[in-house]
Amino acid sequence: MRDFSLQEKSWILYDWANSAYSVIVTAAVLPIFFKTLTKEAGISPNMADAYWGYSTSLATLIIALMAPILGAMGDYRGMKMRMFRVFLLIGVLSTAALAFTGQWFPILVLYIITVIGFSGANLFYDAFLVDVTTEDRMDRVSTYGFALGYIGGSTIPFVFSIALIMFGKEIGIPALLATKISFLITAVWWAVFALPILKNVRQVYFLEPSPGLVRSSFQRLYGTFRNIKNYGAIFLFLLAYFFYIDGVNTIIHMATVYGDSVGLGSSTLLLALLVTQIVAFPCAILYGILAKKFGSSKMILFGIIIYLIICYLGYRMETALDFWILALLVASSQGGLQALSRSYFGKMVPKENANEFFGFYDIFGKFAAIMGPSLYGFFSQVTGESRYGVLSVMILFLIGGGIFLVTISRKTLPTR
Repeated sequence: MRDFSLQEKSWILYDWANSAYSVIVTAAVLPIFFKTLTKEAGISPNMADAYWGYSTSLATLIIALMAPILGAMGDYRGMKMRMFRVFLLIGVLSTAALAFTGQWFPILVLYIITVIGFSGANLFYDAFLVDVTTEDRMDRVSTYGFALGYIGGSTIPFVFSIALIMFGKEIGIPALLATKISFLITAVWWAVFALPILKNVRQVYFLEPSPGLVRSSFQRLYGTFRNIKNYGAIFLFLLAYFFYIDGVNTIIHMATVYGDSVGLGSSTLLLALLVTQIVAFPCAILYGILAKKFGSSKMILFGIIIYLIICYLGYRMETALDFWILALLVASSQGGLQALSRSYFGKMVPKENANEFFGFYDIFGKFAAIMGPSLYGFFSQVTGESRYGVLSVMILFLIGGGIFLVTISRKTLPTR
């Protein structure tokens, strides 16, 4: 880390901060807690999966509708950090609130709010990438952010939470209380390690504010939509990203509830997810190194191929060993694919309008995230088998990878 500037370190450390949320609330503890509550309420596993998928879609729809105007407003001097703080606060407080309920429906409501806070803050966090580093360092800074998040932000609070849930009874802490404590740990971890970015990162590229900030933001947004043909390369990339990142997010959100539905125990799921975080650390850095050698576009395509394999193997999954193999495959490419997509886009956009363009980046990602979990939920509900929901996600990677491959072959996007 000594090779990074103070601003780069502070930006990277936010991945350390919010990754605790990603693994505990999105991928591991909360989904298992939710499935436990739905079983107690007499809800079938496939319907519980559907409810979780629909709730994820609703949350992402809300933030997707907000993203373009939020992004446009964030481009003005001082607004990026202000809005980042607002969504950070929403995310931290709603995550902490999860500790104070034990009913499945309130859990879903709070989960939706946490997703809004987490995703809203990430919109501005991603856009800060152009402010903290130079274009030639973006791949490295972005991949190190994901890597540090995996090895520290995810692993340390996750290990503590797992230990508390699995062995808390020996010190008089029942599993239910231990689960709720894990949500408080996540909120505190997120808030504390967000302090460096709040203190040290500043908006370098901006537009001067004008009278009627909201109105002028809408006018700029309309102008960008109207002139989208002038940003053909960016639009084509976003179209490909729309599909393949939807597949990635669907796997993240649905993996644990799917594992539960096919009969895997909570201990197996939690330990496999822990190993995933550890293995993902060097793999995310490796993606950055290989991108420098082979080009980020080739590494993005490689990640998409890995996810196609994951979907097929997920459909065929029968045993705990199968789930372990899937977990390791996800670990090999999840962080690298997300990080390189972020930096690839960051190198394409005009810096003074970075937040507006990252607003589009976010809306494409979030609207896509509506489709994937809903697709998974629909096939799970109609067929009565969650494995068909996993298989349906292949469609997203095939379309996204195809569009991205066409843009490269036509040389409408930079290949490095």
